[in-house]
Amino acid sequence: MTSLTDLREDGRPESADEESAPPSQAAPTQSPPAAQAAPEKRGNASARRRWFLVLGVFVLLGLIGYGVYALLFAGRFESTDDAYVAGDVVAITSREPATVIALHADNTEAVRRGQPLIDFDPATADATMAAAEAQLAQAVRSVRSNFSKVDESRAEVIQAQADLSRASNDLARRKSAAADGAVSGEEVSHAADAVRTAQAALDLARSRVAQSLSSVQGTNVETNPDVLAAIANFRRAAIVQAHMRLTAPVDGVIAQRTVQLGQQVAAGVPLMAVVPLRSLWIDANFRETQLKHIRVGQPVEIEADVYGGEVTYHGHVIGLGAGSGNAFALLPPQNASGNWIKVVQRVPVRIALDPAELDRNPLRIGLSVTAKVDVRDHSGPLVARIAAGTFQKQASQDGGPDVEAQIARIIAANRGTTR
Repeated sequence: MTSLTDLREDGRPESADEESAPPSQAAPTQSPPAAQAAPEKRGNASARRRWFLVLGVFVLLGLIGYGVYALLFAGRFESTDDAYVAGDVVAITSREPATVIALHADNTEAVRRGQPLIDFDPATADATMAAAEAQLAQAVRSVRSNFSKVDESRAEVIQAQADLSRASNDLARRKSAAADGAVSGEEVSHAADAVRTAQAALDLARSRVAQSLSSVQGTNVETNPDVLAAIANFRRAAIVQAHMRLTAPVDGVIAQRTVQLGQQVAAGVPLMAVVPLRSLWIDANFRETQLKHIRVGQPVEIEADVYGGEVTYHGHVIGLGAGSGNAFALLPPQNASGNWIKVVQRVPVRIALDPAELDRNPLRIGLSVTAKVDVRDHSGPLVARIAAGTFQKQASQDGGPDVEAQIARIIAANRGTTR
């Protein structure tokens, strides 16, 4: 039996060894702070296990959700972030060598179709126009003179016919008189010579009629070749004069302005560009392994990096490229020579955008986008759409609507009463 005196303060009995052991070898007693830290450590470990368990549950739910999404929606969409905004860059060039005297638009500014962009010095063109106007008036007057020559030569024919008739009558009378002995043979001979002279004059008059008719026969003043040539020269001068002002061919934003005030420019040199921002499209470069189900007309959702996920554009596929980028490169790869490594190629797919959406959230050429094509509908063409007709058209610069009125005015002022 252990006596009460044999019990330690912690309630455990003391052994003889403990009583005989020296103080340095006695079992250490646990201090109060260490006794409190042990339950706290056990509580922290239990909390970490709970958090790891919750994290594992979330990861498992995520994997299950991804599996369901892949099972239900796999193969319904094809997407790529190798896609960029593209558009037309309409070059503004001079058709005539000229000197710049005015600039009406600069980079980043919006312009409307028909709005003035550049003015050239019109002095030389105006002088050429005045010379062409004078040439046209001179041609009309020359044709009037040719018509008058026809009338004159016809009058000469009538006169020559009268002279021939008179000479023939004189010859007949002298022959009759010579038979009666009243007229000598010499007079008959002179009368015969007069008939031959009158006949020659008549032939000459008729040839002059034919000659004068050769320049006006079958025409009038407006359709005469000389007048038509002068009209063409006048139109050419009017066209050159119209080229002294360049206008915007489309609505858009000015870019790449290189021309300066006072610069002498040559024909065909790019001076600036107009970018129509309402007719942009997307060139999405899909891997060749993604093209199996892409068709023309399929709907597309586009997100631009400039707006992030806040703006979604809606478009549709309008065509697939005729080849990969390598096929049209300046130096195409020579796969038949040397070592070869297969590389998955990309083919550009053109995607049309909604102009109304572009008005609300404008894009710029070259911006990066992400395109996602809904490939469930396979009813569209596989390669490309059929060309529907004229893609773009611009009116010819023929000098303006007043050219024909100016030509009619010049002809009327110089033709007089000539038919």
